Amino acid sequence: MAATLTRLSKPSSSSLSHFRRFTFNSNTATTLSRKDPKDRNVQWVFLGCPGVGKGTYASRLCNLLGVPHIATGDLVREELASSGPLSHQLTEIVNQGKLVSDEIIISLLSKRLEAGEAKGESGFILDGFPRTIRQAEILEGVTDIDLVVNLKLRKDVLLEKCLGRRICSECGKNFNVASINVKAENGNPGMSMAPLLPPSHCMSKLVTRSDDTETVVTERLRIYNEKSQPVEEFYRSRGKILEFDLPGGIPASWPKLLEALNLDDYEEKQSAAA
Repeated sequence: MAATLTRLSKPSSSSLSHFRRFTFNSNTATTLSRKDPKDRNVQWVFLGCPGVGKGTYASRLCNLLGVPHIATGDLVREELASSGPLSHQLTEIVNQGKLVSDEIIISLLSKRLEAGEAKGESGFILDGFPRTIRQAEILEGVTDIDLVVNLKLRKDVLLEKCLGRRICSECGKNFNVASINVKAENGNPGMSMAPLLPPSHCMSKLVTRSDDTETVVTERLRIYNEKSQPVEEFYRSRGKILEFDLPGGIPASWPKLLEALNLDDYEEKQSAAA
């Protein structure tokens, strides 16, 4: 299905809403009030399969709208590298190969948003969170989410894209060597995606992630789709989800995404004002 081109109201810009502050004590939480959406910037969530490009498009929108891009995986890594109160507990969890609990993730998220509020940040875009119904329910009890953008990409293209991922072993940056050019067939439109190649000094240092094999990626996508359906329905039932089928790489998809979000003239105005 093509992207839902429902025209959304343009985001306002003000201070970050008073995030419902809370401290987990077993399963209870203490919270404060929220601000009306018209008095703050966007509070959005980006969903989508691993490798679909959530981080790429979320970060671009964050730069455009002037809001922070928050990925919970980054929050966990930052806490692990710090001497914060949860760092020791997280180290044990990671070393044992266990999943980080919802309570810890929400606690880290709350800490990050409160720090942002103190710095005068306005709004946010969450990348890849929530991933389960329980996380969505906890988040709903903590703050208001205005919109959930669900990025979609046909499975064969997504698999090829994931298998093309490479990391520079020296600088740590991510690249993609896959050159995708799929013909239209069986009702599916044709699609092209250019590779994201590294500079020459990184080319000889590219490595493939150990889990970027066809078997592992296929299973990862299966598990994601299985778990994501209830989360998508959770937000769909609240009228907050925007389904967006990526038509290709960034050059083809970015303008269409801006159109779907009613931001197609926003980028031009921002550039003119700069």
